[in-house]
Amino acid sequence: MYNDSVIQEQSGLNAFYNKIYSLVGIGVGISALVSGLMMTVFQDFFVQILTTAPMVYYAAVVVELILVFVASGKAVKNSPSALPIFLIYSALNGFTLSFIIARYMQATVYKAFLVSALMFIVMGAIGRVVKKDLSGMGRALMGVLIGVIIASVVNMFLRSSGMDYILSIISVFLFAGLTAWDNQKIRYVYDQTNGHPATGWAVAMALELYLDFINLFISLLRIFGRND
Repeated sequence: MYNDSVIQEQSGLNAFYNKIYSLVGIGVGISALVSGLMMTVFQDFFVQILTTAPMVYYAAVVVELILVFVASGKAVKNSPSALPIFLIYSALNGFTLSFIIARYMQATVYKAFLVSALMFIVMGAIGRVVKKDLSGMGRALMGVLIGVIIASVVNMFLRSSGMDYILSIISVFLFAGLTAWDNQKIRYVYDQTNGHPATGWAVAMALELYLDFINLFISLLRIFGRND
């Protein structure tokens, strides 16, 4: 009976992980699709925004920030609107990402994406199997994240390529660590809900992991494409 209970619990946890990672995959896929369409099918519209209406891009970034908080809040409350908002956010993020990706050579983009995916998988596996509580590390990393955000805003005015390079390196380690912590949190959420986590929790955790991956990708893109 004990073995059956353990097997059943592990099966339920695996199903929860699979559900979350399916949502992450869908989110990344939507973002990649929208970015690709912006730079190919809608290339004229893309160029028009770059040359005559850059405020469209900045407005999209502001809406993105709002959607992140809205989606997270709705997910925690297990609202049915959490998933549609997450998908809309993924599409909008694909739109804004296209303006970043367009600055780099295709080979650089592919390399950054491949390395990001490998790091994401490895750190996710570490977070899933490690027994040590990573919450202390997670809180420290959140403090580092605030510092990186502040430094990035300052560098928008300084325009220092050296500072940007250093922040990108820090960000790689930062989001790699957060990936491990967020994967461990999935197990904690599953345990705290007695093996019956609501769909909202799956969306909330998928959003966190999606953000980890996207920021890891952007950081590596800046490092690999420094000389592009």
